[in-house]
Amino acid sequence: MVSPGVVGIFLLSALPLLCLELRRGIPDLGIKDLILLCGRIFLLLALLTLIISVTTSWLNSFKSSQVYLKEEEEKNEKKQKLVRKKQQEAQGEKGDEELVLENGSQTSFETSDSREAAKRRNLPKPLTKISPSAEQPTQKKVLDLPEEPPETAEEVVAIALRCPSGKVLRRRFFKSCSSQVLFHWMMKIGYHTSTYSLSTSFPRRPLEVQEGWSLQDIGITVDTVLNVEEKDHSN
Repeated sequence: MVSPGVVGIFLLSALPLLCLELRRGIPDLGIKDLILLCGRIFLLLALLTLIISVTTSWLNSFKSSQVYLKEEEEKNEKKQKLVRKKQQEAQGEKGDEELVLENGSQTSFETSDSREAAKRRNLPKPLTKISPSAEQPTQKKVLDLPEEPPETAEEVVAIALRCPSGKVLRRRFFKSCSSQVLFHWMMKIGYHTSTYSLSTSFPRRPLEVQEGWSLQDIGITVDTVLNVEEKDHSN
């Protein structure tokens, strides 16, 4: 729609032209010519009004589309910010849950180890008499474990002990290290050699360890998993 101000401006601009034309042609113009002149002027004004109306409508629609696009962009930005905020909150809650689960798993491992230790304390004594030295060796025989070599060191193997409680412990040793260190490690984590033994996984067989033999001598040249098993005292 054309505003009344625009129509008024065009009418005021056409009025001087009409007066000038009437002043020049009053002696020669008749009533019919005057009517035709007025009709032409009004037809021209109508045509200009139509052009202005179409142009104004197009400009208004263009402005409306720009405003609509801008509003849509703002809505999309708000939605993206809301989605990012929800994702951050979800990640934070997930991190808290993982921390709780990790603490819970650690507590369960500690509980399992405690139960396993209590079970070992309450084990019935075997019928066969075991000498005190074999039943509980002196503390001097349990040597300290050697310092763990770095990952980048050469001639190193990684050994994992799978405990009866389900817990898996890993440690690195030099291949030249004494094979007795495996039993020292097993006793250090709470599994005594009088009750537990070590065996290979594939094939499953008891691990043969002798004094003076290195890890390489007993066949441990690559990363290996060993099982901590309870000895059978029925025999």
